[in-house]
Amino acid sequence: MIGILLIMHEPLAQAFMAAAAHTFDRQQDRMEALDVKADQDVLEVCQLASQAISRLDDGSGVLVLTDVPGGTPSNCCRHLNTPEHFAVITGVSLPMLLRAITYRDGDLDTVVEKALSGGKNGAVRLETADHPPVGSRA
Repeated sequence: MIGILLIMHEPLAQAFMAAAAHTFDRQQDRMEALDVKADQDVLEVCQLASQAISRLDDGSGVLVLTDVPGGTPSNCCRHLNTPEHFAVITGVSLPMLLRAITYRDGDLDTVVEKALSGGKNGAVRLETADHPPVGSRA
């Protein structure tokens, strides 16, 4: 099973873990959250992330999900000693995480593909009675 590590600005990683537990009605195995504090040392974040990756990797690989491209969580991923099967997706959304969890018994490439499709298909404009689609007549 692919391990999943959430590295995000505090308190997002724990919030995403809680949302996943709520959605699947249980805590997820081989998934951890690392909340990065505003003043936390980058080297400390890298060390904590490396330790978590070691715990999560059973040989199947690890997917790391971060919140903001170019932020400390994603930047520290560039400097990790990683297992053979390792991937990082940055700019995560809850639909991406839920898809990654759903397909994590597959190979890492499939999990990455499914997570990315969850992100693309999970962001849609919701039409309401008061706000019909642009260009339509009410």
